Amino acid sequence: MTEMTPLRIGICGVGTVGLATISILQNQLSLLAARCGRELSVTHVGARRDHSDHLYGDAKISRDVMDVARDPDVDVVVELIGGTTVAHELVKLAIEQGKHVVTANKALIAEHGNQLLALAEASGVHLCFEAAVAGGIPVIKSLREALAGNVVSEVAGIINGTGNFILTEMSNKGRAFEDVLSEAQSLGYAEADPTFDIDGTDAAHKLVILASLAFGVPLSIDAPAKEGIQNITPEDLDYAKALGYRVKHLGIARRSGSRIEMRVHPTLIPESKQLAGVDGVLNAIMLKADAVGELLLVGPGAGGAATASSVCSDIIDIARECGPGTRPLGIPVAELNAVSVIPWEEVSSEWYLRLHVTDRPGVMSDITQKLAARGISIESLVQKAAKEGDTDVPIVILTHAVPASLISDAVEAVVALEEVQPDLALIRVEAFD
Repeated sequence: MTEMTPLRIGICGVGTVGLATISILQNQLSLLAARCGRELSVTHVGARRDHSDHLYGDAKISRDVMDVARDPDVDVVVELIGGTTVAHELVKLAIEQGKHVVTANKALIAEHGNQLLALAEASGVHLCFEAAVAGGIPVIKSLREALAGNVVSEVAGIINGTGNFILTEMSNKGRAFEDVLSEAQSLGYAEADPTFDIDGTDAAHKLVILASLAFGVPLSIDAPAKEGIQNITPEDLDYAKALGYRVKHLGIARRSGSRIEMRVHPTLIPESKQLAGVDGVLNAIMLKADAVGELLLVGPGAGGAATASSVCSDIIDIARECGPGTRPLGIPVAELNAVSVIPWEEVSSEWYLRLHVTDRPGVMSDITQKLAARGISIESLVQKAAKEGDTDVPIVILTHAVPASLISDAVEAVVALEEVQPDLALIRVEAFD
């Protein structure tokens, strides 16, 4: 191709993101051409059914998305259909046909990325996925390009806007989890089946990608340990706030010697940290690296326009032929260094423990003895006032750093006490010092 030969784009999937991508490509023709040095043209759209209100310009329409991948008049296939079955087949076919691929599909990259990236490398085409993590936030490029001269030690952040919206509403307004989840669904923040958003699966997929970029390790969908937010109560959010913390659902990947940590779970964060103040549906990703220190990237983590912005960014890089080339993870797939992931049980942190106990003399001593017998020291212990008519009182304990296995064993011993109720909360604390 000469420099000004139009780049021909096939869009597969015309949901919110697909329509927003087409809109940007149609409405910003002159601007994009000036920035790319060539025109961009949507020549083929794969839409499984007819939408009378959708405007695709002069693009060819196919019901079978595979026709887009086979079309000789398409240079770049944009996969926005989601899932890991048809999408996998589509992307694989497109690469085999010599097409560049742009995708917003985090599950696809986390599950099949090693195979597809190796195939793209061998075929000499681009496979780009900026939109797969954190919507409109350019975190992929930041890790791969802007921080290429750094050794990254940690990636941590709020990478699911639905969960952040739910925890924000619960914390600020004292609302129950189910109530806020229902509102999130009505607002379009959560799917009809919100499981992946609330149990940590969605965040885990994104963390797999971030860890691979940050540490040069293969993509491994099963690597992160994960806990969801479904058991968090307004009571615990209030207690955390009173102690100077906010609760956020975080994905954390961290170097630890020759191994790495990869985990997704609710976390108490000191309210003095910028990350603690990111509310609503926003995403925020904190990066720690040797040369630049600590960075925080904040922005919309979902939504049609924001995600389409990242999709178009990848398309522009391909048009310029100056993007990630065949190294979208920064280094060739064959050079990724497989390292072991520290099991959840071995990862140490400080802990928040909330119990309900019968208010009688000596019970506090019994509890602290169970902790002390396992070498767990207490940073603070607060006994809350009992609710009117309630014979049990809440106790909130913050411990010093210990492995999960140790605190779990101690909690089991504490709950075995006659005066301690089985209703409890155990949440990791991260100071991010």
